[in-house]
Amino acid sequence: MRRLGYDKYGAQGGDFGSGTSRALGLAAPGNVVAVHVNGGTTYPSAATRHEWARHPTPETLKTHRVGLMSLQEETRVSPPPQAGQKLGLALLVIAAAQLMLVLDGTIVVVALPSIQDALHMAQSDLNWVLTAYALAFGGLLLAGGRAGDLFGRRRLFRLGLVVFTLASLLGGLATTGTLLITARAMQGIGAAIAAPAALSLLTTTFPPGAERTKALGVYGTMGGLGSVVGLLLGGALTEYLDWRWVLFVNIPIALAVLAGTGVLVEGERESGKVDLPGATTATLGLGSLVYAINRANTDGWTDGVTLALATVAAVLLVAFARIQRCGTDPMLPPAVLADRGRAGANLVMFLMGAGMVATFYFLTLYMQVVKGYPPMLTGLAYLPFAIGIGIGAGAIGPPLLARVSERTATMAGMLLAAVGMAWFGLLAPDQNAFAVLLPAQLVGGIGLGISLITATIAGVHGVASHNTGIASGLINTTQQIGGALGLAVLAAIATAATGSRPTGTALPIALTHGYTAGILAGGALYLAAVLVAALTLNPRVDRQEAALR
Repeated sequence: MRRLGYDKYGAQGGDFGSGTSRALGLAAPGNVVAVHVNGGTTYPSAATRHEWARHPTPETLKTHRVGLMSLQEETRVSPPPQAGQKLGLALLVIAAAQLMLVLDGTIVVVALPSIQDALHMAQSDLNWVLTAYALAFGGLLLAGGRAGDLFGRRRLFRLGLVVFTLASLLGGLATTGTLLITARAMQGIGAAIAAPAALSLLTTTFPPGAERTKALGVYGTMGGLGSVVGLLLGGALTEYLDWRWVLFVNIPIALAVLAGTGVLVEGERESGKVDLPGATTATLGLGSLVYAINRANTDGWTDGVTLALATVAAVLLVAFARIQRCGTDPMLPPAVLADRGRAGANLVMFLMGAGMVATFYFLTLYMQVVKGYPPMLTGLAYLPFAIGIGIGAGAIGPPLLARVSERTATMAGMLLAAVGMAWFGLLAPDQNAFAVLLPAQLVGGIGLGISLITATIAGVHGVASHNTGIASGLINTTQQIGGALGLAVLAAIATAATGSRPTGTALPIALTHGYTAGILAGGALYLAAVLVAALTLNPRVDRQEAALR
């Protein structure tokens, strides 16, 4: 049965027949705001609603294929899109999944020394425990988002969780470094399938307006907290149980999330196909580039293998660009980044990811190598970061967006984050590290939390329904790829700074100099993000949307 829904306050939605991410505004009282079709909800456009309100005749209603019931009758019987209790459970499912997928990028960081000892891995191979996950996750996210649009977002969400769970089990049982790295790559594949589907399901499950903005705030918080929670949890599991539990811990969480997926709204499917050539060239090209940068740290850019890898990366990435420009079903349609605000939001996320991952890496090395902190204490030292991100994304970000523009909010957040990075530059080997670590992490965390929520909202704002999964995947892609490339580049800077110290310099002093140089370079990336936000993001406050936040 098809029914018209009306709201006496006249809240308006997106295009008639759209599937997922339509932002709300305000319309004249009495306008049609929702069409309920077999339990699903669609939000018609302003023009469509205006026509229906002006001519609520049987002929008009028949033209739009929504039935012949009167406006007055439908006002009495049309239910809300979802009950509050169901929405709460849906938010819990999506937030838990996002937290699990993001934290897995860092949960093994504190456990790396234990992993190296247990599996007898070479130092040059150890980095790939992190890189394999980030590259598979980031490189395949766009294809995962497109697959969700084509084959069903809830179905792909469940498939990704199953792959992720099996890979976690394989990694926890690994007896060699090669098997562990393979399992980490499989985890990245599962995450690439599930993560964009999670964000798309959020937009199909939550009605536009205050509820969706709140849900996006929680989602952004989980994205920011995930990396920090991974460090906290990794330290505790490594010290009190075993390094294998940094992988086993995913299994009960993923199973619980799978059990709750029934409350999520599937949304409409699109037609087309997955761009496998684009996904392959992007993933292999980025992998070759990261490998080339890592090798250049030890063998230099004149090394034959380094040059070969860099050449392969360039060829593959150029091929990817050509495929996207000429293909019939490109993985990254030009329309997604045609909007300057969405392009800028993704570039901000790239720079943010580059700085965040490198900061965690350098601070962990400083605490364990220079200061000699055990894994548990190292993990606990990141607690102010987690608190700051929670405050920024949950308590400050959404209200701030109701008062100022996306550009102003993002610039303020990234400036705060840059201040935190400059504060880290005061670290020294012989000082009480917590006098610097605690306040710097709190300030930087608040700034990153604000920017995470504002960039996430700007990255999906106004995207067409058939590109929702792609836009969602692109947000995660830029953050993950930024982390992989940023770590490689900033590690090279840190290595050069350490080696630049005069002969005879004490090792803790030289190492701290290198770590802080890498962190300060990450701060420069945050300042670049401020400039990007100033040049690209929307400088005006949307009063209609702000009223609904």
